[in-house]
Amino acid sequence: MARQELAHYLRDRRAALRPHEVGLAATGTDRRTPGLRREEVAELAHMSVDYYTRLEQARGPRPSTRILDALARALRLTPAERSHLFRLAGSSAPPGISAVRRVRPHVARMLERLPDTGAIVTDAAYDVVAWNPLARALLGADLGGGTTNLARRRFLSRGRMYESSSTEEFGHIVVARLRRAADRYPHDPQLAALLAELHAGSGEFRQIWEARPVHAPGHRTKTLDHPDAGALRLNCDVLLVPEDDQEVVLMTADPGTPSVRALRRLATQAT
Repeated sequence: MARQELAHYLRDRRAALRPHEVGLAATGTDRRTPGLRREEVAELAHMSVDYYTRLEQARGPRPSTRILDALARALRLTPAERSHLFRLAGSSAPPGISAVRRVRPHVARMLERLPDTGAIVTDAAYDVVAWNPLARALLGADLGGGTTNLARRRFLSRGRMYESSSTEEFGHIVVARLRRAADRYPHDPQLAALLAELHAGSGEFRQIWEARPVHAPGHRTKTLDHPDAGALRLNCDVLLVPEDDQEVVLMTADPGTPSVRALRRLATQAT
């Protein structure tokens, strides 16, 4: 726990807020502090003024997760600022109540700047929440629209699935990620419904689930049997969006290969 840094951070964030920004009425013009008072932060966070004061003076005990979450809400911290608060307190920031299903605009714009790369964004439950034209040409016209879930595709045949050399491996990757999501978001109703559907509809899913697979995102190579472009040897690389627990999957081919020429043809048709 970095007590001095935590104290400085709390004071700085308190000074940056104005009463009207947190729903408090300003009481005249004689406020001695540039932002909120300690009493106001303590009230917003539902804790004693003495406890909050000791944190700002680097004299307090290590705050619990509940206290840190209350402070993050009271001080109107962004997800990145909340994570920083937890790090200063010597803790790891737990995720929110449910999986994030909106894509940050800068992530969506990044997909548009990759014309020769198939790119999708998946959330913690394997919903496809963003994609570019080449990804749609690669993975099927039914991609997206707010309804595509790669776990349902893989285990329940919901949507187009092409023959791939990595089909079996991908099943284990899907289950490993869904197990992590179930631990992180135990109260997410959409995730609970998905898991119930997969357990009821796929014996293979149940078998892999019981095996408790572990997988870390990274690089892998697969051969995809595309109905129009033929056999494509693709590199799949994953970039993490940690603040939203999302993954950007990039699909490319090695330079100078028949696969990269086929991708360019697909990209031209897609645009």
